[in-house]
Amino acid sequence: MSEPIKRIDLTRDYAAHQEEYREAIEKVCRETAFSGGKYADAFDREFAAYVGVPYACGVNNGTSALHLAMLALGVGPGDEVIVPANTYIATAWGVTYTGAVPVFVDCTPDTWEIDPAKIEEKITEKTKAILPVHIFGQPANMASINDIANKHNLFVIEDACQAVGAEFKGKKAGSLGDTGWFLFFPTKNLGAFGDAGMITTNDDELAVICRAFKEHGMAQNGAKARYILHGIKDDLADTVSPDGLYNPYKYYNYLIAYNSRMDAIQARVLNIKLKYLDKFNSKRTKIAE
Repeated sequence: MSEPIKRIDLTRDYAAHQEEYREAIEKVCRETAFSGGKYADAFDREFAAYVGVPYACGVNNGTSALHLAMLALGVGPGDEVIVPANTYIATAWGVTYTGAVPVFVDCTPDTWEIDPAKIEEKITEKTKAILPVHIFGQPANMASINDIANKHNLFVIEDACQAVGAEFKGKKAGSLGDTGWFLFFPTKNLGAFGDAGMITTNDDELAVICRAFKEHGMAQNGAKARYILHGIKDDLADTVSPDGLYNPYKYYNYLIAYNSRMDAIQARVLNIKLKYLDKFNSKRTKIAE
């Protein structure tokens, strides 16, 4: 009897690149550089360059990415966020975690993505943002969505979890709104060896706030984020020792925040996979055709 064909077979990718993966993981283990740090920072830079934005902020999973991006934009209790009716539950969780309310808009029958023609009828004085989902790797109609957002002074937050590498009018998903968020679950076309996520943005202040929110609101990013959000300056600027051994910022927490760092092993694995992503996507396209 023949074996069933797996819907997703992760063993093929591992078999093809296992030596690279093992070497990368072993390096992290030898250096005991497990949480955040230089390898996570390196993947942030590589991923930002790939997407075509100046800033990327790696986190522990995709739902955290959306949650923190929402908080950084000031979404909270009393707000509403426009969400497509056809999406995974995490899209709505990221809204509700802030205390805001997801408002569902129906989708077009040909793309199964949010229908721009139906968005404006759901906008109220409480609406804070539009959250289009690039479902099945196909970007939503971002030109129309951005026009509506600009007209009503709303934020646009891209759910690009299924669209790493996809483009709309020559720009990659994750670079088309105020911020984008990605999930690197193992079954995605850019998948980690566990959970990981990413926030992307063109806004330097938004990047600072997201980095502060993912790491206890502490240290220099925490101080900068508090100043951006609340106009309160810290008084530690001259107390960092010249040799860098003593940094009092590390033990000052400026905001109520979270522990959502990406771990270094996932960052290293993702950095390897990023090199092959366009090739992977091209192969998927050919198989689909």
